[in-house]
Amino acid sequence: MQLNTITNQTIALAGIAQAAALVQQLATTGIADSAALEASIGSLFINDEHGIANVFGGLSGIKLGIDQLNVQMTGFKTVNPEQARYSASLVFLENQLSSRPDMLKTIFTGIERAQSQTEHFGLLHENVLANLGDIYHSTISTLQPRIMVNGEQEYLSRPDIVNKIRSCLLAGIRSAILWKRCGGTRWKFLFFRKKIQAELQNLLQQL
Repeated sequence: MQLNTITNQTIALAGIAQAAALVQQLATTGIADSAALEASIGSLFINDEHGIANVFGGLSGIKLGIDQLNVQMTGFKTVNPEQARYSASLVFLENQLSSRPDMLKTIFTGIERAQSQTEHFGLLHENVLANLGDIYHSTISTLQPRIMVNGEQEYLSRPDIVNKIRSCLLAGIRSAILWKRCGGTRWKFLFFRKKIQAELQNLLQQL
């Protein structure tokens, strides 16, 4: 299956945008879009052999990300600087992670362990999210610069919310890996902006 297509690259970017949106929702309100949260966390356990959209359970699973990416790329002003910062940081950290095979192995081993938990408890069970949150905390959060999440202290001080935020950041790294696997680069994002915008409109029509 051809991975290096503008469609796959746009879906992967939407995955990053969705993770960033979920992080912001959780940090500022304590709750998140449940369908998007399930799709993003689920993407950690699905390979891309049947297509990038399938990683998110189909286009409907990435709807929040497609919407958010479309809003961010429409016009010249950054609509949501916080989300844009999270997204850019995820791409930057994935680039660092790619040169750390030891850390990647630790992450993959941890995700396999979390996947076996999902079979007993369910995808969004607190034990699964705690495991995923710990994977992020012990690996990616040790890379510099760390992603500093802004929000309400009443939510950021709750362990269950923190675990969901870290799990979403881990899902964002997963999408950044997909973006690179599909041929995505920083230069492509800058110079193929109009093609990505056009593809977003195409994807929105399919939802």
